[in-house]
Amino acid sequence: MPNHDGAAVSPAVPQDIQAEIVETAITSRASIRAFLPTPVPRETIERILAAASYAPSGSNMQPWKVRVVAGAVKDKLTAAVTAEHDAGRAQERDFKYYPDPFPEPYLTRRRATGWGLYGTLGIEKGDKDAMHRQHGRNFLLFDAPVGLVFTIDNTLEMGSWLDYGTFLQNIMVMARGLGLDTCPQAAWCSFHTTVKEVLDIPDNEIVVCGMALGHADPDAVANTFRPVREPVDAFTRFLGFD
Repeated sequence: MPNHDGAAVSPAVPQDIQAEIVETAITSRASIRAFLPTPVPRETIERILAAASYAPSGSNMQPWKVRVVAGAVKDKLTAAVTAEHDAGRAQERDFKYYPDPFPEPYLTRRRATGWGLYGTLGIEKGDKDAMHRQHGRNFLLFDAPVGLVFTIDNTLEMGSWLDYGTFLQNIMVMARGLGLDTCPQAAWCSFHTTVKEVLDIPDNEIVVCGMALGHADPDAVANTFRPVREPVDAFTRFLGFD
C-alpha cells in the first residue's frame, strides 16, 4: 500500500479489511438525487480532490480542470441554468455523449433506468411536466451544498477523456470514504454556454460534466432507487483459466 510519495508502507489494517473498506466505498456509491443542506468544509473537498488527482493519465498529463461552487456563486449558477432549462433553451453539446439511435442492449438498460427512477417517484409515462420538473432538479444540484464543474482543454483527444473518467470515479469513491455522496451529471453539458458565462470559463475548455456533492437525504424517496448491474459473466470472458 503506497503512501502519497508512492513508497510502500506497512498496512495499518489486515489486507482483507482494507479490501472490504475499498469495496464498500465503491459499491455504496450511487447517483444521489436528494441532498441535505449540511455544509461541506472546503478542507474536505480539497482532501477529496487531492486523493482523486492520483488517478492515472497518459504521460501524466492530468487533463482535469475543476470549478467548485457553493454559496452565492452556486445560487447564481443554478438560477441561470434553471431559467434556461425552463425556457427550453438547451444548447447543442460540445461532444456527443449518447449514440443515435440507441442500439441494444443499451436502449433497454437506459429505459429500465429512466422508468425505474420515474416509477419510484410516482411519475407516470406521458407526464411531461413532471418529467421536466424532475430533470430540472439536476440544475439545482438536487439541493446539494456543493457543485463541481469539470472541464477539459478542447485540444485533447479521447485518451485524455478516458483518463478523466478515472479522476471522476476517484472523487466519488473518496467522497464515500468520508461519508459523503455524489451525483455525476452530464445534464449540465446541455447548458455549457451558460455555465461558461457564469463561471468565466474560457472558450477553449469543454464542459465534461457537473457533480453534486454533499450528504444524502436518508428520507428522500428518490434515493431509494438503484439501477440493476449486469453480472460479471455477462460482460467478461476468462481466457486461459483452468
